[in-house]
Amino acid sequence: MKISEIQQLLNADIICGGDFLDRDVYSACGSDMMSDVLAYVKDQGVLLTGLVNPQVVRTAEMMDMRCIVFVRNKLPNEEMVKLAEDNAMVLMATSKRMYEACGKLYCAGLVGKATAKSGAGNE
Repeated sequence: MKISEIQQLLNADIICGGDFLDRDVYSACGSDMMSDVLAYVKDQGVLLTGLVNPQVVRTAEMMDMRCIVFVRNKLPNEEMVKLAEDNAMVLMATSKRMYEACGKLYCAGLVGKATAKSGAGNE
């Protein structure tokens, strides 16, 4: 799915990275706990979160995520925007709650991946 499709589905505002909306993402992760995100399989995904601190961008960068969507009208601070710009990452914000945002993306075909650590094997 293109990041531009995510922006449209979530009616999200682009905060930075508007030049990268044509990039593909293959999975999504919704969490406010960055430890859960670190356990997530790398797959050029999108992170949906309501957590607003620089660790969100640092964690997404470590996991090769291409896009962060802040839910519930949360907005990143200047430090976060600068970090995202330095890493060619898209930041967006939506008024939708996490549950609804994740559901919309899932119904549109963007799936989550099972974590390698869990050994669940479900996709």
